Amino acid sequence: MAKPFYFKKFSISQDRCAMKVGTDSVLLGAWSSLNHSPKTILDIGSGTGILALILAQRSFAEIIDAIEIEAEAYEQCVHNFESSNWADRLFCYHASLEEFIVEIDESYDLIISNPPFYTDNFKSGNKVRDKARFEEALPFKELLNSASKLLSKSGQINIIIPFKEETNFISLAEKVGLFPSRIMRVRGQKDSPLKRSLICLTFRSQKIDINELAIEITRHQYTDEYIDLTKDFYLKL
Repeated sequence: MAKPFYFKKFSISQDRCAMKVGTDSVLLGAWSSLNHSPKTILDIGSGTGILALILAQRSFAEIIDAIEIEAEAYEQCVHNFESSNWADRLFCYHASLEEFIVEIDESYDLIISNPPFYTDNFKSGNKVRDKARFEEALPFKELLNSASKLLSKSGQINIIIPFKEETNFISLAEKVGLFPSRIMRVRGQKDSPLKRSLICLTFRSQKIDINELAIEITRHQYTDEYIDLTKDFYLKL
């Protein structure tokens, strides 16, 4: 049984979720800008609920909704929300993104997602884990099209994807009227290849603020930039 993951201000039970707590979600939750003071937030494909919980800690948003299609993960997400200090602001819907759009009239000032993005042919044979991991479970085109309909006019979408998918993803976003305003490219160590792209999208075409982040100097020796970004969450930073 997977043990709970303890952060400084909340904990994540994850024994019923295919995807456990990982660096990607912490990076995305910590990096996402709140400069536009969002009042409504949506986490698409919430899993354990970690992104919604990070944003509950960081923001004063009155409504923080989450969507999770897989039943076990949904129940785990609800448990994590109810166990937190922000239970009155957090709510998880057990639905697909397609179902959610039909039912909800709400628009959101901030949409965040750590979507399934493995596109390799290899599958584990575990259907629940594969749904959580592989891009075909929630194609980027579907995600962007749906998110554009849920986003408020001055809102932002923040997402993390493989660096190799960055150009294609931005091209798909532009087809639904979304444009990058910030990009952070992430590598494991300073001399290792770029691994992830964190992208902020809005409805306004503008000059893109692009930077890079290395997580480690050497194994388990973290860079000052990574520590500064995540120190409000990890217990040992």
